[in-house]
Amino acid sequence: MAVPKRKVSRSRRGKRRAHDALKVPSVAFCANCDEPKMPHRICPSCGFYRGKNFIDREEVD
Repeated sequence: MAVPKRKVSRSRRGKRRAHDALKVPSVAFCANCDEPKMPHRICPSCGFYRGKNFIDREEVD
């Protein structure tokens, strides 16, 4: 059975955990309706992306 030979120090443990923190997702605002959205994605509220309409919201609603 594998057993650690020595205690892992706090600094070594911390170095290993350095990349485990949760990151806050970035938020962009739609240029058409000013609603928050994920960057580089079609706006879920109005359907616009980079000035072009990709989803007709009148048809969906």
